[in-house]
Amino acid sequence: MSSTPDMAFAPNVQEIVRSDPSQIPENFLISRNEEEGKSNNTADACHLSSEIPIVDLSLLSRGHKEELNKLDQACKEWGFFQVVNHGVATDVLQEMKDSTAKFFELPLEEKNKIRMPSDEFQGYGQAYAASQGQTLDWSDALFLGVYPSHFRKLKFWPTSPEGFKDAIEAYSSGVKRVGDKLLRSLSLTLGMEKDTLLKLHQEVVQVLRVNYYPTCHMPDKVLGLSPHSDTGTITILMQEDNVTGLQIRKEGEWVPVKPIPNALVVNVGDVIEILSNGKYKSIEHRAVTTETKARISYASFLFPHPDVEVEPFEHIVEALGSRRYKKVKYGDYLGNSLKGKLKGKAHIETAKIGS
Repeated sequence: MSSTPDMAFAPNVQEIVRSDPSQIPENFLISRNEEEGKSNNTADACHLSSEIPIVDLSLLSRGHKEELNKLDQACKEWGFFQVVNHGVATDVLQEMKDSTAKFFELPLEEKNKIRMPSDEFQGYGQAYAASQGQTLDWSDALFLGVYPSHFRKLKFWPTSPEGFKDAIEAYSSGVKRVGDKLLRSLSLTLGMEKDTLLKLHQEVVQVLRVNYYPTCHMPDKVLGLSPHSDTGTITILMQEDNVTGLQIRKEGEWVPVKPIPNALVVNVGDVIEILSNGKYKSIEHRAVTTETKARISYASFLFPHPDVEVEPFEHIVEALGSRRYKKVKYGDYLGNSLKGKLKGKAHIETAKIGS
């Protein structure tokens, strides 16, 4: 999980807000087109928000046919769903939230002890830097490789606050179990033996990205996270219960994903889109900020070992009548996506036949 793009350190957003809440540096300001696309709290968006599917993992794990059908429909029509009865204990979720909040309240010099170097994608900071001439996201982040264990770079794991490492370990272990169950269920909905996807991955790689979105006095002028689809297999996200910031693109609208207490949000990534030959599609999403409340989100990205070759399953190609995606070596696909800030669904276009 390393790359060497031309990077310079991006400014720390939390510190910008601390020093002068009325300041928004120019390289964070979004374009007028993006601004116009932001303000759609329309009746349609609110209606769609209430329709985001909810899937019961305890039923899925028992092979419940109706719930598997619900998962299939969620992946075909939405690419996003909320998971309840997932088996990760409430106190594990809460400890992760409490420890993370304490971490982001530490002085900057303490957090900078695990600052992300320019040639790495682990540590604390911003993923993409000002030197690339791109609009920066109004957020700071902590990135950690978690599984398999030999991918961990413990020098980037926070030693403060006390107990944070243990909280990350317990939370990530719970998410791993959820991910394995979901991949087994997705194998079934795609018409295969339940262990097919897990075997294809060789070993599931899991990376944690904790995003801190400070308040912004002009939230319409910035984005916490720019629109993109995820390059992995699936992403499992924990939201805060009382602040809505995640939005997904559906039917031309930006639809808010309202938090359900203790639920996890799951989205389809590019790998599933390729494997399913486009039957399931990765969905563009973004994060917005608010004027009154900072927000933290916890994204766990699950993806194949870098050596795995990803291509559409033959039985799905035959059913759909044509092959729509090329074979890609996952490490190359991921590496190319890390060379710059992701823009919408531009990256998966490179995997489509005819591109």
